[in-house]
Amino acid sequence: MKKISLSICSIIVGFILVLVFSLNINLKKDKVYADSSAKAMCLIETGSSRKLYSKNETIKLPMASTTKIVTALTVLDNCSDLDEEFKIDNRAVGIPGTSIYLKQDETLTVRELLYGMMLPSGNDAATALAYHIANDIPRFCELMNKTASKCGAYNSNFENPHGLDSPGHFTTAYDLALITAQALRNETFKDIVTTKSTKIRGSSEGSYRYLKNKNRLLNSLDGCIGVKTGYTGKAGRCLVSACERDDFRTVCVVLNCGSMFEECNALLNKSYEDYKIVTLLPNYKIIRRISVNEGREQYVKTFTKSGFEYPLLKDELDRIIIKYNLPNSLNAPVQKEQEVGNVEIFLDNHLLFSGKIYTMDNVKKIGVWSSIGDILSSW
Repeated sequence: MKKISLSICSIIVGFILVLVFSLNINLKKDKVYADSSAKAMCLIETGSSRKLYSKNETIKLPMASTTKIVTALTVLDNCSDLDEEFKIDNRAVGIPGTSIYLKQDETLTVRELLYGMMLPSGNDAATALAYHIANDIPRFCELMNKTASKCGAYNSNFENPHGLDSPGHFTTAYDLALITAQALRNETFKDIVTTKSTKIRGSSEGSYRYLKNKNRLLNSLDGCIGVKTGYTGKAGRCLVSACERDDFRTVCVVLNCGSMFEECNALLNKSYEDYKIVTLLPNYKIIRRISVNEGREQYVKTFTKSGFEYPLLKDELDRIIIKYNLPNSLNAPVQKEQEVGNVEIFLDNHLLFSGKIYTMDNVKKIGVWSSIGDILSSW
C-alpha cells in the first residue's frame, strides 16, 4: 500500500514539475511583454498586422491625443483639396488643452490645420477640421468610427476629434496600431507626422505660427516615421510610434505608460533584432505543370499572382509549411488564367496565407477534324 502511495505521489510531483517547467518556458518567452510598464501595449508589423509583442492589447482604454491619428485619417479620406482655405468656425476657438490659439474668422487651409493638429497637438485645430468636414462634432465622430472600422478596429469608439477625456471615448492598443498602419499608407499623413518642425500662417497678416513636433523619437530612433503623443489625467502618457528600416515597417502603441519614449524605443529596436521579413511566396511564382487530357498541348503551366511576406523569428522559418493544392490533370479546353487550385502557407498549424493558383496559357481540345489535319500535315 505504501509502495502504491509513493508511486502516486511520484506521478503527482512529476506532473507538477512538468507544469512548472512549461510555465517557466512561457514566462521566459513572454518576458518582454510582462516587463512593459504600460497598462496596454502592442507592436505590429504593418504589412501582415502580426503582433510582435503585446500586453493587454485588447482592453478598452482612453488614448488622449493619439485620437488625432483617426481624426487626420478621417479628414484625408473626406477632403479632396487639402489646400482649400476656409474661415475658422467660432466653435473651434478656445478649446481646452493644447492649442495653436486659433482666432474666429481667420483663414487657414486644411493642410495647415493638419500640421497644427499633429505636431504641437492643437485641440482647436482638430475641432476646426471636424467642423469644416462635417459641420457638426457628432457627425464627424460617426465618420471617425467608420474610418476605424475600415481599418479593422472594431473595439473603439470616438466621441470627439481631439482626445480629451470622455466616458465613451476609448480604443485598444491593437486597434490603434491597425489604424496607424493604415494611416501611414497615406503619403500625406506620413509626410506630416515625420515633420520635425514647420510654420503655418498666424492669426494676423504677415505673422506665423512655428510648430514643433512633440515626438522625441524622431530625433533619436533610427528610421522613426512618427507618429503621435498624448496625455490626459485619465489616459496617462500615451505614444504611438512607427519605424521603417528597409521594407520592414512597424507600429508600437503604449497606453498609460510613464516611460513611453524609452519603452517604444527599446521595443522597436528589439523588433528589428528578433524578427526578419521573409518572402515566403514571390509575386507571379511559377508552380508546376499539370497534364491536360485531350488537349493540343500535353501540359499547362500554373502560377500564383500575389506574393506573401511575413515577419518571422529566427527559429520559425523551419516551421513554415507551404502546400500547393492542385489537381493531377485537367480536361481540355483550358482557359488562360483559369483558377485551378490554391496555395496555403502555415506556421505550425496556423494558416498565414491562402492564394489562388492559375493556368498560364490556353489549351484547346483535340477534335476529330483537328486530329485528321495534324495527321495529314505530318504526313
